[in-house]
Amino acid sequence: METTHAADTETLVKKSMSSGYRLFSVLTPPVYTVFVLMQRGRGAFSVNRLLRATWLGGAVGTVAGGGIEYARSAYSNADTVRTRRIELAYNTTTIRAEDHSTIGALLFALLTPAIFWKRARTVHLILGGAGIGSAIGSWVHIARLLSGDRPPQVAVPKAP
Repeated sequence: METTHAADTETLVKKSMSSGYRLFSVLTPPVYTVFVLMQRGRGAFSVNRLLRATWLGGAVGTVAGGGIEYARSAYSNADTVRTRRIELAYNTTTIRAEDHSTIGALLFALLTPAIFWKRARTVHLILGGAGIGSAIGSWVHIARLLSGDRPPQVAVPKAP
């Protein structure tokens, strides 16, 4: 793989890892909650287990997103990968989604331990709180899109 193709692939893999984390952070808490309540009942549900499932789900999403994108990009044409990377760099909707997700993750990584200090282990509070914050940030982004607050579009420059 040539150097520019490898660099473009690396950038796309990083972005896909972030997208996988966001997606699985949104999906894991409700899926886990429904699964536990249906299979074991209310007695088996705990904040510690929910937070652990959330951050483990985010980790699985990170690995899955990166793996899928690597398989897609590493064996694609270098020009196609370069075009996709340039389009992604100028996609303001994706940039805004990442920003909302990051802000939510940072806020909830700090707020969750403050709220649930005695209910879960510290590692689950911080990492699970970041996952829940990432999910909330993603939902805020979706709500802003649905309310009509779209980011300005930037024209993608033509490749030489």
